[in-house]
Amino acid sequence: MGLGPDAETPRPATRQEMHDAKLPLAYRDSCAHLLIPLNQCRYETYFLPWKCQDERHSYEKCQYVEFKKRVAKMDELRAAKDGARSN
Repeated sequence: MGLGPDAETPRPATRQEMHDAKLPLAYRDSCAHLLIPLNQCRYETYFLPWKCQDERHSYEKCQYVEFKKRVAKMDELRAAKDGARSN
């Protein structure tokens, strides 16, 4: 996995990387670049729950941030829809 253009944020996983990692289609989202190393860590440590805490925390935080973005976008769409009705 390489870094994005600003060398701080990781770039999203490519379709080929997700395919090679055998990620299910439901998990191929903007956080897949964090899920791939998490799954590798889980596999290498025999899925012991206390072994991959850093990777798991990073992935779950990414999922939470994406959820908040979707909620904000939905609220924005609802506000625009209600604003259109009031005219």
